Amino acid sequence: MVSSYPLPDGFSEFDVFSLGSCLLVEGLLGILLNAVTIISFFKIRELRTPSNFLVVSLAMADIGISMNATVAGFSSFLRYWPYGSDGCQLHGFQGFTTALASIHFVAAIAWDRYHQYCTRTKLQWSSAITLAIFVWLFCAMWSAFPLIGWGEYDYEPLRTCCTLDYSKGDRNYTSYLIPMSIFNMGIQIFVVMSSYQSIAQKFKKTGNPRFNPNIPLKTLLLCWGPYGIMSFYAVFENATLVSPKLRMIAPILAKTAPTIDAFLYALGNENYRGGIWQFLTGEKIEVPQIENKSK
Repeated sequence: MVSSYPLPDGFSEFDVFSLGSCLLVEGLLGILLNAVTIISFFKIRELRTPSNFLVVSLAMADIGISMNATVAGFSSFLRYWPYGSDGCQLHGFQGFTTALASIHFVAAIAWDRYHQYCTRTKLQWSSAITLAIFVWLFCAMWSAFPLIGWGEYDYEPLRTCCTLDYSKGDRNYTSYLIPMSIFNMGIQIFVVMSSYQSIAQKFKKTGNPRFNPNIPLKTLLLCWGPYGIMSFYAVFENATLVSPKLRMIAPILAKTAPTIDAFLYALGNENYRGGIWQFLTGEKIEVPQIENKSK
């Protein structure tokens, strides 16, 4: 069955197998870690706080990215996209919605942590739920535009997964990309950067750092920066002239976000980590009741 489908242009048999394996491992690992994060939240009463609700909302977005990666991984082993044009549009919409939501929730957690450590203001349930609903609707709206002609979903260079098509770089693409990037990445990067800068200054004054405030922004840029660079490069130059292998770096790095986020915001959170341990083993660990306290 595999031999009946030609290799994508610019890729060898080893390339397709390696990239497919990366996507599959990223997807399955992300599903596992974020599923544990979500189930622990609902099983362990002490974890059910408004701040942790943002963490579990991030996990829900990330598990969506991981499911998207898993489908792409299986398709890579087939060496073709088996779900047709409609399946490509659905895959692109689902992946784009969850990716944007993940970026938004990373910013929401940064905003919440700023208030926890700098203004000593606790997040309320009403605010957390309203924020989560707004994020999902807002991201779904921006992801729906390519379905109706503003922007377009098409295959990645490996042709076994679908995302926003940057290959044309025409006026339609540019007019969609710029406002979408401002409202779904530019503002979020600013919130993350400014929030953790303020937290770092607070930690410096108190001499009691509770976590490394430099890591969240670095991981956000590591995972999503290559996609941003490639997307804006396509505005000025023909992106298809870039090596297909090089263009595949962006989706591979982006799909590491669910695993990194799970370690950073759930397993890296002392309170949340204790809840996960209790869920997995039944053994309760007493930890200081400070939300989002990370090593």
